[in-house]
Amino acid sequence: MRELALNILDIAENSLAAGAKLIEIALFVDFEKDEMRIAIKDDGCGMDEDTLARVTDPFTTSRTTRPVGMGVPLFKYSAESAGGTFFIASEKGKGTTVTATYCISHVDRMPLGDFGGVILQLITMNEGVDFYISVESSGRVGALDTREVRGILGDVSFREPEVRAFLREYIQENLVSIYGGRL
Repeated sequence: MRELALNILDIAENSLAAGAKLIEIALFVDFEKDEMRIAIKDDGCGMDEDTLARVTDPFTTSRTTRPVGMGVPLFKYSAESAGGTFFIASEKGKGTTVTATYCISHVDRMPLGDFGGVILQLITMNEGVDFYISVESSGRVGALDTREVRGILGDVSFREPEVRAFLREYIQENLVSIYGGRL
């Protein structure tokens, strides 16, 4: 993968496959400490200890279409090769949390990419799932909770062109005002 947003999409798709009804995605940026943290948390089916111990091995996958699962191993590699860390915790029946940190200035850190576009796609294509997206940098915080948006919209679909356009603009405005598009 060439950008971290695609790693986020892949991990979120794992959450969806695990039956998650709430997926939380957090992006924290501290330019002074030269650190970026990405966390994805879900309330899906979780993993037992054996699966959790093997999940960073590319030859461990729950897919039946092919014997290789690269999402989690690539996310781990992207963090560690950019001077960061990777952590995954899971409990059967309760969900999974994946956290990756990056040294922002590291030469091997992939660009964040189209984070806003990935979030928009996840929200509009998975209306039966709730998302809580938070972005924080330099004391500025932005959040988008689809439960609140759904409460305002009622039965109106996130896929409606006007709603989708509003969400796109809202997400982009918040990202630019919070971390200035510097990633």
